[in-house]
Amino acid sequence: MKELFVFILAAIPVFEVRASIPLGIAVYKLSPATAVILSILGSVLPVFPLLWFLNTLTDSLRKIPAFDKFFEWLFTRTRAKSKLIEDLELLGLTLFIAIPLPGTGVWTGTIAAYLLGLRWIPTFFAGLFGTALASIVVAAATLGVINFIL
Repeated sequence: MKELFVFILAAIPVFEVRASIPLGIAVYKLSPATAVILSILGSVLPVFPLLWFLNTLTDSLRKIPAFDKFFEWLFTRTRAKSKLIEDLELLGLTLFIAIPLPGTGVWTGTIAAYLLGLRWIPTFFAGLFGTALASIVVAAATLGVINFIL
């Protein structure tokens, strides 16, 4: 059950690997490898559904004022953070996702890729590699904090 919770937490925007790996290692006492693998898989799980949603439903939902306001906020926020992606495309997307800070990650990176017209398969792999790098950083930081405390 704890493995499933780590996996699901990694798939949730804002939390992603920044929360799932420390939870898995520090709270649930999973091995770092298990926490990292579950977090990477959970983190990239939403890429294709999110791209499909953005591609097929956004235009329809934007006809509803509440959804239009939400998408305007979301797209404006994402565009403001996507300069690196715009300049370096897939490498920039990978690096953007690899930075384990709030406002970066697979969800924001996927939205930026959609807004910039990047293709789905390369976006998935950029998300996979970026979240793998972020996971290594977060796991190392988590283990460093645990070793420092103990």
